[in-house]
Amino acid sequence: MSGTLNKVMLIGHLGDEVKMHYFEGGGCVGRFPLATNETYTNKQTNERISNTEWHNIVVRNKGAEICEKYLSKGDKVYIEGRLKTRKWQDDKGNDRYSTEVQCTDFTFLSTKKESDANASNKVAEPTPVVKPEVNAESVGEDNDDLPF
Repeated sequence: MSGTLNKVMLIGHLGDEVKMHYFEGGGCVGRFPLATNETYTNKQTNERISNTEWHNIVVRNKGAEICEKYLSKGDKVYIEGRLKTRKWQDDKGNDRYSTEVQCTDFTFLSTKKESDANASNKVAEPTPVVKPEVNAESVGEDNDDLPF
């Protein structure tokens, strides 16, 4: 394989509010932690084990402003992006590294209020998935003039 791929897809809950940083040129960056959970049952002890992984998410410009406006701690979100590792020096001059997910696309899945309401009702209703509309003409029509 000659190409490479750097792609991340995550579904998780915000661990904190979106922190914004604005630049002189008009651009901005939003940062927030995202928690993903893995739950399994230990076969030897029959105990349910849950592991949480934390991810540093970075969103730029208009996307960052949208996230700041609509997302809050506990909300469930789908994040798509790529991994980026930054190198920086701490106060003592030591090299430090930070791996982040540079977000290129996101979808809001549910708010913390919705999650709390579902938990109190003890009936988990699926969140409706919005799919793009498909043009009926293009699906059912065979067109021999296609270039491929």
